Amino acid sequence: MTTVTEGRHAGEFLLSEANFHRSRENATIAFSQTLLDGTVLGRIAAVSGVVASAAADAGNTGNGVMTLANRAISSKVKDGVYDVVCTATAANGGTFDVTDPTGRSIGKATVGVAFNKEVKFTIADGATDFVVGDRFAVTVAVDAEDFQYVAYNPAGADGSEVAVAIAIYGVVTPADATAAIAIIARDAEVNGHQIEWPAGITAAAKADAVQALEARGIIIRN
Repeated sequence: MTTVTEGRHAGEFLLSEANFHRSRENATIAFSQTLLDGTVLGRIAAVSGVVASAAADAGNTGNGVMTLANRAISSKVKDGVYDVVCTATAANGGTFDVTDPTGRSIGKATVGVAFNKEVKFTIADGATDFVVGDRFAVTVAVDAEDFQYVAYNPAGADGSEVAVAIAIYGVVTPADATAAIAIIARDAEVNGHQIEWPAGITAAAKADAVQALEARGIIIRN
């Protein structure tokens, strides 16, 4: 007797999705990815395509300047304006709180020290010290085509640690080329027994990913 094992079909994990393919998006898969259909995905910004600019508030007392790093953003950057506001003063120095376009604080920037998170810059001391309330704006323009998708990685620090979608098709990308596939990005029910998770994922990381997908309307049924 010959035993034949049928392989998984593309999109087999789907239980339901929204009308007119509203659940789907065309996605660019980043370099060096090996994905099976049903793989949970994270999303990173392809930093080469992102435009960032910095500007001091016209009402600033301090006259130090902000200089963006040569690569001014990380792959976790968000579209919009990052607000950089002085919260503590010091002679020839100062501390600034940095908030992302959603209003979430992402850290403190110290005058004269490089800030190296979603946005990257250095605020220089000027002849006149900064006062509380002085501010800079870092404006980032990220378009949909500037994002690429990778396998969800709970240990990542580049955006891959947040589950955002599920691959409908399997794909392998080389180290020097991307690929385009369709993904489930929102409003769908999926079979949890046919979802591909990272090897060795912990129960806590999986629970976080399930919750992140649910926030996008992607419900995992087991």
